[in-house]
Amino acid sequence: MKIELTINGERREADDVWEGESLLYALRERLGLPGSKNACEQGECGSCTVYLDGTPVCSCLVAAGQANGREVTTVEGLGSGEDLHPVQQAFLERGAVQCGFCTPGLIVSTHDLLQRNPRPSDPEIREALAGNLCRCTGYEKIMDAVRTAAEAAQ
Repeated sequence: MKIELTINGERREADDVWEGESLLYALRERLGLPGSKNACEQGECGSCTVYLDGTPVCSCLVAAGQANGREVTTVEGLGSGEDLHPVQQAFLERGAVQCGFCTPGLIVSTHDLLQRNPRPSDPEIREALAGNLCRCTGYEKIMDAVRTAAEAAQ
């Protein structure tokens, strides 16, 4: 099957997509966008989070065919050209990137949170990021990064 979608503002297509293929697989393997990570394949860890028509989804749970004709934004699409998005920059500045496996999903989830709530409290940050698991940190540097990104946005 062939799918056509808009990814990070650019019209793209992929051929030979099989019916059970996930959007995550299509993004990484067919379209050359390795930012979203494949960790649990069950929608539990959040490392594959992308926007689908403006709504954050676990791309491992979305069939690639379901994205046909729709708009996808990945972690790569948040910045502009060589410039990092302020959320991405905050994660770097605050050392919230360790192994990097969870980072793309955390960045997309943080971006979504700050669009909805530009001044989140710590409990609101924790709730918004609850679907993203990190196995390397105690989450404090991630919390610092979200706070920094929120301050930068004001």
